[in-house]
Amino acid sequence: MLSNKIRRSIKKNIGLEKPTVWVGKEGSTDDIVNEINRQLEQRGVVKAKVLQTALKSEEMKNLATKIANETCATLIEVRGHTFILHKPRKKAAKSGKKAK
Repeated sequence: MLSNKIRRSIKKNIGLEKPTVWVGKEGSTDDIVNEINRQLEQRGVVKAKVLQTALKSEEMKNLATKIANETCATLIEVRGHTFILHKPRKKAAKSGKKAK
């Protein structure tokens, strides 16, 4: 669980950026989930925008929660048709030889 201080920091840092993923009328397809997952591994944070046609069968909060669960990410904020996800990046293993 993220603290409120970290949540505010994430919102502040990504708030003015444009969305990096657009969810189309099909909703959360495997391709969308894979792309969000890929971006989470690279950047740690994803801002996604959902087209209004995708929300005819599902509410925004439910769609964002569903995508967050499928990607094992934390839902930071839902505002209008936009949501922010956060997932801590995996630390790369140190490369190098061990000393004898």
